[in-house]
Amino acid sequence: MYAQGPMATDDKFKREELLRTGEIRVTGRLVDASNATLFAQLTSGETEIACIYKPVAGERPLWDFPDGTLAAREYAAYLISEAGGFHVVPFTIMRDGPFGIGMVQEWIDLDESIDLMDFFSSDHPQLRAMCLFDAVINNTDRKIGHLLPINNEVVLGCDHGVTFHVEDKLRTVLWQWSQTPLTSEEIQTLEMLLVGIRTNLASTLSELITSEEISALEMRIERLIQTRVFPAPSQEWPAVPWPAF
Repeated sequence: MYAQGPMATDDKFKREELLRTGEIRVTGRLVDASNATLFAQLTSGETEIACIYKPVAGERPLWDFPDGTLAAREYAAYLISEAGGFHVVPFTIMRDGPFGIGMVQEWIDLDESIDLMDFFSSDHPQLRAMCLFDAVINNTDRKIGHLLPINNEVVLGCDHGVTFHVEDKLRTVLWQWSQTPLTSEEIQTLEMLLVGIRTNLASTLSELITSEEISALEMRIERLIQTRVFPAPSQEWPAVPWPAF
């Protein structure tokens, strides 16, 4: 299992409950996002935390992701991150809000002393975990700016709306482990994740992504277990998203 974030268990549960039940008050918008990405405050009594709210109503249809919603894929990615013990995605749920059903994700305060332009290509253990996680979910858009270092030990990632495609479309800036052998612990993580998907997560995932995408997800995990190496960049399509940041 990979390291989790630094917050105490009691505080973690309180924050998660607030994300589930708190009142969402939109206070701003991330203007660089192509879909509606709203900055909001979640309040319950005198308690307040920040979050990102992405309503389904604000999504623009994508020709290569015609089924489902980006919000549902973001939630599915979080579920896989937790089920696999990667713990590289901030707490994420689907819930109603002022602009309808959408994805709500805990806001992460970054360690501004960490230079992402140097950090993304480092041999950091949680970047390696994220690299494996991206291979599992078939992330087509792992940019440098999607990395969220909380401190020198804990790194999370965001923006997982274009994932789980049935075709291999892995595009990422994290290629430093290309063709590197997986450790026995990583193989065990994948084996346990595959069992978890088939026994516990299948029903929930079926409400978020298509049956074909679930089958492709299982096949990617099986391939990683069989090859026992991190994937290599494709020669058939751009392997790095643009812009990379």
